[in-house]
Amino acid sequence: MSIHPERPLIIQSDRSMFVEVQNPMYDQVREKITLFAELVKSPEYIHTYRMTPLSLWNAAASGITAEQILESLHQYSKFQVPSHIETEIREYISRFGLLSFEKINGRLVCKTKDPEILKEIMAYRSLKNYFLEEIDHFTVVIDESARGVLKQELIKLGYPVQDLAGYQQGEHLPIALLPQTLSGRPFQLRDYQKQAIDSFYASGSIYGGSGVLVLPCGSGKTIIGIGIMAEIKSETLILTTNTTSVRQWIREILDKTSLTKEQVGEYSGNLKEVKPVTVATYQILTHRSSGQSEFTHMGLFQQRNWGLIIYDEVHLLPAPVFRFTANIQAKRRVGLTATLVREDLKEEEVFSLIGPKKYDVPWLQMENEGWIAEALCTEIRLPLSKEWKEEYLIAPKRQRYRIASTNPLKIEGLKKILNKHQGDSILIIGQYLDQLENIARELQVPFITGKVKQDEREVIYQRFKNGEIKILVVSKVANFAIDLPDAKVAIQVSGTFGSRQEEAQRLGRILRPKQEGNQAYFYTLVSDQTIDQEYAMKRQLFLIEQGYQYKIEEHDLL
Repeated sequence: MSIHPERPLIIQSDRSMFVEVQNPMYDQVREKITLFAELVKSPEYIHTYRMTPLSLWNAAASGITAEQILESLHQYSKFQVPSHIETEIREYISRFGLLSFEKINGRLVCKTKDPEILKEIMAYRSLKNYFLEEIDHFTVVIDESARGVLKQELIKLGYPVQDLAGYQQGEHLPIALLPQTLSGRPFQLRDYQKQAIDSFYASGSIYGGSGVLVLPCGSGKTIIGIGIMAEIKSETLILTTNTTSVRQWIREILDKTSLTKEQVGEYSGNLKEVKPVTVATYQILTHRSSGQSEFTHMGLFQQRNWGLIIYDEVHLLPAPVFRFTANIQAKRRVGLTATLVREDLKEEEVFSLIGPKKYDVPWLQMENEGWIAEALCTEIRLPLSKEWKEEYLIAPKRQRYRIASTNPLKIEGLKKILNKHQGDSILIIGQYLDQLENIARELQVPFITGKVKQDEREVIYQRFKNGEIKILVVSKVANFAIDLPDAKVAIQVSGTFGSRQEEAQRLGRILRPKQEGNQAYFYTLVSDQTIDQEYAMKRQLFLIEQGYQYKIEEHDLL
């Protein structure tokens, strides 16, 4: 067996992989394996990746073959790739498309390349009622209304469905992109935005029409959504995270398309407009008067003949919306996100109900091309005072995290960073409201929480954009979907345990290109040698997978 000690990759029998960070080939191998594997751990010298069924199916849906994956593994592996790993990769990749949904003579059918698999799945008692008539050993008619449910069930059995059954056109709506914005600035799609749109739309064929587009914060995912609307030209329902985001979508649509105010509606806690293009919040859709009541506003999915549904920040899609999405599989559906990571582990639901990943561009590639700001990430480790440490050590585990996160010395560390960035636009972001309130009071700067009324928030955001306010303290409401283009520095004083998606979203707040220099700074303050530090490492996983490196600084403030 040949051994190549100069290579950076070791492949384990459980489909996990170790990558040497200090190896000169590290960047090359990371770029290749992130196409079909997920980062699991990222200590200083060795990173651990794992190939999962879903990571391999997403690769297959993107057009990556088993041979291309194996070529990468052979190219960078120190040792021979275990033969059973090669077999498993080929097996998992081949499963995508082994079952497909298609339309034949107006009927929805499930087709297979292997009659034994069809026989196997039809034997499941829980699935029997969905199969209506066997046409031949390769084809069976299925219940049209079960299109989504069957996809959910089959992926759990290890058979991801390739849905080629096509889509309803929806009510026609002429939509054109404008050559210039309302303010007179030239407007056109960037090359990668066109590529993302083309990969989803696929010239209107059955191979397009459902899927997820993964791009960094600040890369213009809203513009991509608008570009898709202009291709499909039908009434559209857009679902997003909060009222701020709803209004941003509406502003962008009116600024860059031929649509008028009469054609675009807001459906939120404040307004209930249903127009040819309607932008709604996830929160309003999942509202109900009690835990046992019906969802008050889910009827929005059927209120018009939508031809397209856009799920903004699809990684945050609430579980009840999945259930309704299962019933509308004949509608074109696109998910927009910076990360496919879901902390509730429902990535399979996104794959089966919204669609597989259709486009993914590495964050550092966008940075190198100047489309997003260059970000320097720094983790600053601060000690606990003697009294604080004594309280930390005797506290229960969950309480320990709050104690370490709200370490009073973080305010001193914060002030050092602020002195370094005087004059810059700075966001201070955290998890605990009392901690943030203390910081805002100490610095005498505005503080935005979920309790601040929407109109008041927008006034403060606008003053920040205009440069009237240089420092803004924000709670979790700023994790996503706020447009603060000139924010240059983000300082994270506390976070949601090990949330990788939150880390990505918070960095994303400062990634829009800068007018002067294209540099952004992302700081995380953690309490040294505590659970706060452990969770910080977990939060950083997604960004490290994208190629970002965290500089570690230790500040002794005692």
